Parts: sequence; structure tokens; C-alpha cells
Amino acid sequence: MTRPASDFDGFRLWPGLLDRAAQEALRDEVFARMRGGPLYIPRMPKSGLPMRVRMTNFGALGWVTDKEQGYRYQATHPETGKAWPEMPPKVVELWNELSGYDAPPEACLVNLYEGDARMGLHVDSDEDAWDAPVLSISLGDTAMFRIGGSVRSDPTRSVRLASGDVCMLSGAARRAYHGVDRIMNGTSRLLPKGGRLNLTVRRVTVPSSSRASPPPAQA
Repeated sequence: MTRPASDFDGFRLWPGLLDRAAQEALRDEVFARMRGGPLYIPRMPKSGLPMRVRMTNFGALGWVTDKEQGYRYQATHPETGKAWPEMPPKVVELWNELSGYDAPPEACLVNLYEGDARMGLHVDSDEDAWDAPVLSISLGDTAMFRIGGSVRSDPTRSVRLASGDVCMLSGAARRAYHGVDRIMNGTSRLLPKGGRLNLTVRRVTVPSSSRASPPPAQA
């Protein structure tokens, strides 16, 4: 198994794990699947304000949000009503190699960051399988990723995530606040129009053979 270059509090980073050819191949598979599951603009719960990223999903389940029903997972695209496209084989391969989890992933959230798009500090807490890690694959422009602790006010640290980097939140980091401060536009030519694609791979439901820990209290 490929060893991570850094590992602190359950955050693991494999810089440059995907070479240029692998990045291009995965990019093409993502774009091809977007024809069946197009990018859309998600809306925040209650306020209905648009998020700064466009997104879609691959896999049996997809993470969605809107004003009326809020954050959740569902089996269909909220605009087309169709099932999400299947995950690219490379995504499943990376999960099997790196996650150390005994069940397959069920959701691959795809976020497209363009211009000044960013993502505020948050915890991925809508999954029942809290014992499963979250695997993140970066394609395109470099992101300034920020990660802290289990409380929003905990100290944070910044990590640059470049095209081809793969990171994982497991253990304590699985419950850590994290986000994207900014995208360093022009740092990659992988995407024809620039920007960054982030593929976040998750197990949503608890496998029948295991018991997940409950979500942590958040502040």
C-alpha cells in the first residue's frame, strides 16, 4: 500500500499520488459522467442562499441540500430526478487501497470551485457510518485547505492541496472542522476552463457487520 507523506490526528496526505496521465484519465471520466448527472447550484437550508460551488454526485447516494429539506443523502439528482452516475473505477480503487474500511463507498460528492469559490469550516456529519473515513481527491488548481479540531474555535492549520493529491480524514480528523479558504487560480492546466474539482468519497450507511459511533457534539 502507498504510504502517506504526512499523518497527524488522523489527517493523511498523499501528495502527487495521481500522476498527470492518471489525473487526465480521471478528469475525462468525471466530465463524461456529468452528462448524465450535471452540475447544479445547491442551496443552503432555511435561507435558500446559493452555495459558492457547483456540485454533482456519483454512486448509489448523493449529498444534496436545499432550502426546504436541508442537508441529506438521496439516490436521485435533485434537478433531473435520475439516479446518480456510477463512480469512476479509479475512485473505488483509491478507496479500497487507502481507506482501510471493510465496506465500499456509497457516495462521491463532486464540487467544482471556480473564481473566488470557497467552503467555510464545517464537519461532514450527515453520514450514519461515522467510523468510515472521508477520502478527498484533488484535480485542477491548488486549494488552500484548512483543518482544525472537533470544536469550531480550535486552532487550525493550512495545507496546500494540488492536482493529483489525495487526502483522508479518519480517526480524530473525521470529526474535525475543515474547509477551503481559497483556490490558487492558474496553478494547473488540467481543467480546460481552470478551477478545481474535488471528489469526496464517503460511506453513508452503517454496514450490517459493524456499528458506527454517534456524531460528536458540535460547537
